Amino acid sequence: MLLTCQAGFESLLIRELEAAGLSVVESGPGWVRTDRAIPTETLVFPWLTLTAPVELRGESVNALAQRVAEFFLASLQGERIEGAWPSVWLGPQEIIGLGRRISSVEGAFGELLRKKFSRVAKLAVADVPRGVGPARGLFVYFTDFGRVWVAREAFVHGQRRMADDDLAPSRSYLKIEEAYIVLGREPAEGETVCDLGAAPGGWSYSAAKRGARVIAIDNGPLKGGALDHPWIEHRLEDAFKFAAAQGERFDWLFCDLVEEPHHVLQHLVTPWLAQGWCRRFVINLKFGRVDALALLQELRGADSPLMRYAPGFRVRHLYHDREEFTVVGEVGGQK
Repeated sequence: MLLTCQAGFESLLIRELEAAGLSVVESGPGWVRTDRAIPTETLVFPWLTLTAPVELRGESVNALAQRVAEFFLASLQGERIEGAWPSVWLGPQEIIGLGRRISSVEGAFGELLRKKFSRVAKLAVADVPRGVGPARGLFVYFTDFGRVWVAREAFVHGQRRMADDDLAPSRSYLKIEEAYIVLGREPAEGETVCDLGAAPGGWSYSAAKRGARVIAIDNGPLKGGALDHPWIEHRLEDAFKFAAAQGERFDWLFCDLVEEPHHVLQHLVTPWLAQGWCRRFVINLKFGRVDALALLQELRGADSPLMRYAPGFRVRHLYHDREEFTVVGEVGGQK
C-alpha cells in the first residue's frame, strides 16, 4: 500500500502501521509505502490509501503521461464505465515545483484519454470522493518528478480540505465541517447541540447555520457569526461542571478543549456517554504532550468509555487537525 498523510506526521503513521504488523519499506514528505496490505478502516493518520500501487517512471511529462495512460487503458479491459469516476493526481507539496509537474502530466494524460475514450474522459472527476470507504478510479501519486505510483483502487479515510466561511469566528470551524464527513452525517434543522468549550464559537456557528439549536458552554466570549446568533444560547459556565438536565438528551455533543486528553476522557467523555446525555459526538483530543499511539491504544482498550458506550466510533487525524485526534461516533450504535 501507499498511504498519504499530513506532512510532518509520517513518523506517527509509520508507528501506527508497525503496530498493525506492517513493515514500512519507504517514506517521504506526506507519504509512506508498506510491504503488504491490511484492512484500512481503523487507521487514524492516513488520508488516502492506494491499494496495490504500480510504480511507473519517466523523464519527461509526455513519457509519464503515456505510461499512466497505458496502465489505465490496460486495466479497463472487460470493464465498462457508466458513471463518474475519480481521477486523482497528488504529490508532496513540500517538493518545490512538483505541483506544476503533476498538473502538466495530468493534462497530457487527459489528452491521450480523450483521443482513445472520449466518453470515459468526460466522466472523470478530479477530486477524491467524499466520505469514508473504498473507491475505484485512477489514483496517481508522485513521489518525485520522474516517479509515480498508480492504482485503480483506493481507500478514502474521509479527510479533506474544507472551504472557509467569512462569518466563522475561528479556524476550528474547518475541523468540525471536516468531521461531519468522517461521521457521515451533520446537524440538522431542529436538532440540539451542546458545545463544551465553545469560545470563540466556530463549532457552534457550524451547527447553528444548519438550523440546529446550540447551547454554547464557555466562560470566554463568542465572536463572528456565533455572537448573538438566534440559535445559539451562550452560557458562561465551566465545561467540566455542566451537566444535562434531568431527562434531557442532546442530539450532538461537541468538545474541543485545550486540555490534557485523559482529563477530558475521565471527567467529560465518560459521564456524557455513560449517562446517555447525547446521541452522537465530535470530540477533539490533544496529543501534543502525550504519546499519541499510546493514547490511541487506550481509546480502543476494553476499559475505554468509547468502546463501552459508542462501539464503532472513528478516530482520524484530520486535514485541519494539528497535534490532535478527532473522535466521532454514535452512543450505543455502530458506525
